Amino acid sequence: MFKRFVVVLLTFFCLTGSALAKDLVFAVDATYPPMEMVDAQKNIVGFGPELVAAIGKAAGFNAVTKNTAWDGIFAGLAAGKYDAICSSVSITDERKATMDFTDPYFDVKQGVIVAKGVTVNSLADLAGKTVASQIGTTGYFVCKKIEGAKAKSYDEIGLAVEDLYNGRCDAVIADDAVASNYALQHEQYSKKLTLAYLITPEKPEYLGIAVKKGDDKTRELINAGLKKIKENGEYDAIYKKWFSTK
Repeated sequence: MFKRFVVVLLTFFCLTGSALAKDLVFAVDATYPPMEMVDAQKNIVGFGPELVAAIGKAAGFNAVTKNTAWDGIFAGLAAGKYDAICSSVSITDERKATMDFTDPYFDVKQGVIVAKGVTVNSLADLAGKTVASQIGTTGYFVCKKIEGAKAKSYDEIGLAVEDLYNGRCDAVIADDAVASNYALQHEQYSKKLTLAYLITPEKPEYLGIAVKKGDDKTRELINAGLKKIKENGEYDAIYKKWFSTK
């Protein structure tokens, strides 16, 4: 009887251990430092990847990040190629029509990068200018709304910043953390570029982790882990690590 009990107990621990070790795959467009990027060793790093790793540990799953181009990242989620997207995705009404979101994990503004010496006090100052951003982002949506400006899209935000650096556009708009990283902290770009203006949104803009429409199980699991790390201080520690100089 005792032997049978031990076998049952071991089976239980094996099963629960497997459940806790379940992989959840998160798509990441790792071209958005310091939120998501690839380091010198080709590892996906940044605030987002470290956050989902902590969420997974707290919620009992293993977070696997999958580098995925922004173009098609949402279609891949709908097709079930991964379980979630954690790639600086702003929660918008338009996106909520085709996917679901976790609780917000980051609040964001849009920052305007220009060449040093250029003054931008409002979006009206960009009239007549070529303003660039990554296609399909809230930054690009802002570009398209600037009266009198020419909106230019790029597959990656880094390509837009490179063109600004080389004088092929007049301004770049991106999430403030990303804009700050490129304009103020990047060894090369910070010599010629600056973060000139932060756009105050009409309503708060938040980043969330996207899951397939109707996938409440995954959304609730991620929310549970996010709640735990906010309560135990781990979220604050990760934030401080990546944005202590912001």
